[in-house]
Amino acid sequence: MTQLLAARRGEITAAMRRVAEKEKLPVEEILKKVAAGTVVIPANRNHGNLDPCGIGEGLRTKINANLGTSTAFPDIEGELTKLEAALKAGADAVMDLSTGGDLDGCRRAVIARSPVPVGTVPIYQAAVEAREKRGGIVRMTADDLFAVIEKQAADGVDFITVHCGLTLEAIGRLQRQGRVTDIVSRGGSFLAGWMLHNGRENPLYEHFDRLLEICLRYDVTLSLGDGLRPGCLADATDRAQIQELIVLGELVDRARAAGVQAMVEGPGHVPLDQVAANVQVQKTLCKGAPFYVLGPLVTDVAPGYDHITAAIGGAVAAMAGADFLCYVTPSEHLGLPTLEDVKEGVVASRIAAHAADLVKGVPGAREWDLAMARARKALDWKAQINLAIDPEKARRYREKRNPAGTRACTMCGEFCAMEIVARYLGAEKVEGC
Repeated sequence: MTQLLAARRGEITAAMRRVAEKEKLPVEEILKKVAAGTVVIPANRNHGNLDPCGIGEGLRTKINANLGTSTAFPDIEGELTKLEAALKAGADAVMDLSTGGDLDGCRRAVIARSPVPVGTVPIYQAAVEAREKRGGIVRMTADDLFAVIEKQAADGVDFITVHCGLTLEAIGRLQRQGRVTDIVSRGGSFLAGWMLHNGRENPLYEHFDRLLEICLRYDVTLSLGDGLRPGCLADATDRAQIQELIVLGELVDRARAAGVQAMVEGPGHVPLDQVAANVQVQKTLCKGAPFYVLGPLVTDVAPGYDHITAAIGGAVAAMAGADFLCYVTPSEHLGLPTLEDVKEGVVASRIAAHAADLVKGVPGAREWDLAMARARKALDWKAQINLAIDPEKARRYREKRNPAGTRACTMCGEFCAMEIVARYLGAEKVEGC
């Protein structure tokens, strides 16, 4: 019994109750949206320590943090430390994208320690193992790929990115039109190379029913990946991207019909004036399925600051209806993120998400800002720090840049507008004014 099937039967699950509690919404509203497929609750029945969250229509915009080893940095403990940093910074979900070292060990350790939903991209492990066992990624078989998906689902993975819409037709459209950066999705490149070398259709598309059977068995949520997402502004919203999205919309229908929860992934690098349109097209073609976006990054020229370019795009995307933001760290395009990069990426994405939630009318969003405004008026520094998205950084600035016992801050000092106006309005004469 998946969350989707339970909702269709009118059965309120423990996960639905928990989501309703977190979102400050009636549980009946959560049930209705899960039944319609506009909200998903990634909750693999084998993820024992999971504290479920909902992603989708009318809910707080969620944040994902990517973790995982690489061939250059295969240390599992380092990634587990990043997991703790991401959770402390407020990530709502994490993805293990490991490609180096003990892939099974890293994934299982992350699941065991993570109270938030855990996602993976199974084609990564399938590709690594095909190269090791068969001498090349292009020698991977469909059975190899589905064996990895089954294993990861059995381990307790809550959602999986699968590039099912990357078809031969979509690749042909890309080849005919041409692109500046071709395919930048790692999973998309693996599959495209396999398809072109073997002259065969994408096994994730060809055997989609087999994928649904696995997801149904463990209640794994499908995150239908965008293998043809644009890797630069010049490639945004082109024919290949839209062709893939059309297929993903059809696959959402098939997943829902089978009782499997599904969300859809989106770009990528997108000019600011196309972000809202991308969200609207996805919501239309995919019938309101939750939309999971990487960024979007709204300029190509800010390496080292791409957490900011992504936060700008993420705020606009979420305001337009995107439901789930994949963080981007300052090291995007440059290297594997450090511990500090992970924190910076989560915080930047949370700022973007909250800015959108204020506009979308998410319960509690405006109340949070109002509480901060009142604390600032009262010069209540303790309350301001406690209300901050990043209390540690706020406390550090306050303590380092202000002498002990200072009521105002050193930006204005004795000319603090809040203090002067409060005294004036309170009929208290201010010396020197």
